[in-house]
Amino acid sequence: MALMSLSCCLSAALVLLFGSSWPQVHSGLAPENEVPLRPTTWLPEGKITSITLPKGRTRRLYFTLKKKAPALSVTVSPCDLPIEWSLSARTLKDKPLKSLQWSTKKSMPEVWWQGPGTEEKIYSCTSNAVDTYSGPSYPHASIYILRLRSKQQNTRATVYLHEGLGPSGTFPLLPTDPRVHTLGVGMTSVTLSWTPSTSLTSLPHTQKNYDYCVLVNSKQNYPSLCGAREGMSRDKDRNKKEEKKKRRRRVTAWPILKEWWWQQWESYPETQSQLSSLTDEHTDLQCVCQGTESVCTVSELLPDTKYYFDVFVIDRLNRTSMAYKGTVAQTHEEALPAITTLREGELRWVTFHGRGSSSEQFFSFHPRGWQQSGLLTLQSCGGGEKVKVTVSSKGQVLTSQTVGEDLVHIWLQGSPSYLIHLVREGTTSQQISAASGPASPGGLMASVKMQISSAYHRRGLPSLPSTLQIKSFNRLRGCNTVTLAWMGTEERSLYCVYRRKLGSHEAEAGGVSALTAPCLGPESRSDTERVLCKYFQELNPRRAVTTAMIGGLEPGMTYVFDVYLMRRWGIPIKYASKMVKTRKEC
Repeated sequence: MALMSLSCCLSAALVLLFGSSWPQVHSGLAPENEVPLRPTTWLPEGKITSITLPKGRTRRLYFTLKKKAPALSVTVSPCDLPIEWSLSARTLKDKPLKSLQWSTKKSMPEVWWQGPGTEEKIYSCTSNAVDTYSGPSYPHASIYILRLRSKQQNTRATVYLHEGLGPSGTFPLLPTDPRVHTLGVGMTSVTLSWTPSTSLTSLPHTQKNYDYCVLVNSKQNYPSLCGAREGMSRDKDRNKKEEKKKRRRRVTAWPILKEWWWQQWESYPETQSQLSSLTDEHTDLQCVCQGTESVCTVSELLPDTKYYFDVFVIDRLNRTSMAYKGTVAQTHEEALPAITTLREGELRWVTFHGRGSSSEQFFSFHPRGWQQSGLLTLQSCGGGEKVKVTVSSKGQVLTSQTVGEDLVHIWLQGSPSYLIHLVREGTTSQQISAASGPASPGGLMASVKMQISSAYHRRGLPSLPSTLQIKSFNRLRGCNTVTLAWMGTEERSLYCVYRRKLGSHEAEAGGVSALTAPCLGPESRSDTERVLCKYFQELNPRRAVTTAMIGGLEPGMTYVFDVYLMRRWGIPIKYASKMVKTRKEC
């Protein structure tokens, strides 16, 4: 009870102390619980005002002009979505009551709504780009109403009011042709150009206050700097959510030039109080707000990709910007290597003419038959060269190995097509000579010999002889005949023997130069050098020895003999050349 009495006493004291200073309000016009029907937002002149637009709700801004203001201009800059906005002038027929005008419970625009009057719509627009209304003032207008509304979703916009004739000078001026032009398109770069801003050309001494900024992305063009910031920020948030779900390495959906954009513009201001100084912090990056050049080359792009390019002219003094009409360009495709299709059973000489693009070659092969199997055989014919072969199918590498003078067999199975990539890893200082390799058709020096065939009813690589040495028997050597022996295989195959008589010069030199290069095949030999061909097969590899007696020779002459294992699949296998001299006397 004592506490309640003390409270009442305090209340009474406060009323006696402060009651006389409160304004007197007409009780009929302003009851104690009355609130304004519409919140009042006055639009100041000469200041950038930021306003939030809830979805589906109309926001109103009010302003009046000075009596001697001959004209006005209103600039509305939507952030990232199209908005509807209109400008109206309301004129009162009667002057409002003085008591109503100074009511503390009534907002100033409500004073005009209470009395009779007319309203005339001056201008209306629906756009997501910056738009400005300029026109004469209305002499009899009591108040101007600017209405803004967003139908799609919550967004933001900035509004600027200017009293007087001519441009306000707060926003950069765009030229008559505000388009961004494409001067050149490459595989990883695009060169752009645009007409200089009128603000720079009309007042050259103010150029230091302006910058051009270039934005590149792979999604869309943006009508304003704020829209670019909001759109790309949403996309970054979306990427972060996907990262958390998939737990994969981050893949950026916005290939941005050196990822500069949001590092530099994360704090781009909404209102004058939020502005941060735009310093020359972009000078280390290419084409990033660093001057007034109207030509720019954007590099480090991806080949065969569609990009959207926007150019913004920035007024660093007033912290405003205007957007040019952006452009779209698609970078060129990468120069795909020529891929040669290999025919069934074709024997091909692969040559390398130099470094660079000519140091690698691509081939494709489509095996026949439902088994989709094939046999690839390769042999290097360049002295000292290293050639690497890589076989892939459907983008996956199946095998990769180095090809030398020994035959390389690669068994292919289970794919309808194969890509064969040959690349020269390096060469010695010794060039390919006639002694180390044959001349392929057309007179070019061959470096790799290759053949591929579909392998029907085969389960793997073909069997090879245990040794490729040829043996001659001294006791069976005569004046006109010699006897040779070599190892065969358990498969039925054809063996052909070739001979070549050496001159006295070559015989005296030891016959080194006469020994045939390992990659020479029967296709490079003359038919007059072939002395016999025979079939041979032995199921026991240890006993797979076959012999041949070669006749029709001259006494006391030196011969070089070559044996070739002729197969249905792959390159013929050449045995090591054997040099034999017939007896002078028998």
